[in-house]
Parts: sequence; C-alpha cells; structure tokens
Amino acid sequence: MAGSKKAVVLLSGGLDSATAMAMARAEGFEVYAMSFRYGQRHAVELECAAEQAAVAAKEHRVVEIDLRAFGGSALTADIDVPKHEHVEELSDEIPVTYVPARNTIFLSYALAWAEVLGANDIFIGVNALDYSGYPDCRPEFIEAYETMANLATVAGVKGEKLAIHTPLIDLTKAQIIQLGLDLGVDYAKTTSCYDPAPDGRSCGRCDSCLLRKKGFTENGIADPREYVV
Repeated sequence: MAGSKKAVVLLSGGLDSATAMAMARAEGFEVYAMSFRYGQRHAVELECAAEQAAVAAKEHRVVEIDLRAFGGSALTADIDVPKHEHVEELSDEIPVTYVPARNTIFLSYALAWAEVLGANDIFIGVNALDYSGYPDCRPEFIEAYETMANLATVAGVKGEKLAIHTPLIDLTKAQIIQLGLDLGVDYAKTTSCYDPAPDGRSCGRCDSCLLRKKGFTENGIADPREYVV
C-alpha cells in the first residue's frame, strides 16, 4: 500500500470496530490500529483486537490507562453487568455499562497519534441505532469533537482538516454484519460481550451480546462466537 493515506482506527476487538477497520482499508487507507487496556473486566477483547490487527493493520498500539481509578461503570468497577433473556427487554435508559468519558479519552489518544503520524483521518465504530444508548456514540458528540480537534492540532491550525469517520453510525447491527462479511471480516475473531466467562465464551445475556445475536439472526446466519447461553 505504498503511498496510501494513513488512518488511525480505534480497535476494541469487537464487531463494530473490526468492520470500521475493514472499511478504512477498503477506502485505501493504511491502518494504524489503537486499542486500550483501560481496566476493563476482561482481556478477551484485546486478544481479538490483536488477531484482527495482525492481518489488517500496519501497526497496532495497545495503550495502558486505568479508568478503574474513577469507576462509575459496570466495566470498570465492582458493579454487576445487567443481564436479560431477550433483546426486547433492553431499556432506553443509559445503562451502567457506560464508561464515563471513554470515547472522549480514546479519541484524544487517537488524535495525538494521528498528529505524530501525519494522519488526517480517524475511524471509530460508534453506532447510534442498535447500541446501548451511550451519549458518546451520538453524531452530535462526534461533530463537536471533530471541531475541537481541528482547533487543537498543528495541522488544524495550518488548515489541514482532520476528519473523524463514523461509517457505521446510521446502520443497524444486521447491516453492519452484512457489510463486514462483504469486506471479508472474520467475526470469529471478534467479541462483543461485556461479561465473558473465564474461558472467553460470551455470556449471551448482556446488552451487547443480545444486540449482536439479533444482528446475526436478522441476516439468517450463525454467529461464529461461542456463547454460554
């Protein structure tokens, strides 16, 4: 990919970010993947991110930060992850799996690396349809952050506009999965679970598992991820 443009892709190890990375590659970008060990409940997603990046990224950085210092989320504190039997049971309220300021923090690290790389593009797999209601997944947040980023960097001051790409933001989970399959994403190397079993199997009952299973069902195909239930 000599001469290709560089893009920083936020890569969690989940379904959405893997698809976003595939879309960046399809658009001709050379991918620099960034993941975070931020004090989350498990390391399975980072193992998946490493597998994905090994075949799709020029470089993969895992940044160490500790959001458990603040807690406030079922993913970074001793708070139970909510479980349900059916996707219809999911509430419209912002759930306790929301990690305060997480995407703001992650985008800030991505912005710093992009500036060092001379990259004007960041990809993030946020989604505003089949998602858990997180405020930092909304288009308004991304637009505001992009405006800030172009005021905060040397490139922005020089008029070299940085773009934050959210190619999945208006898609359903089923549409994301179909798009990823068309791009060759191996969803067996992704995990969406908030509370996996010690052996890495997905719980099958958290918000994220239920939305993921719904997406595969709507495509009429089996999810390659192994579930407890």
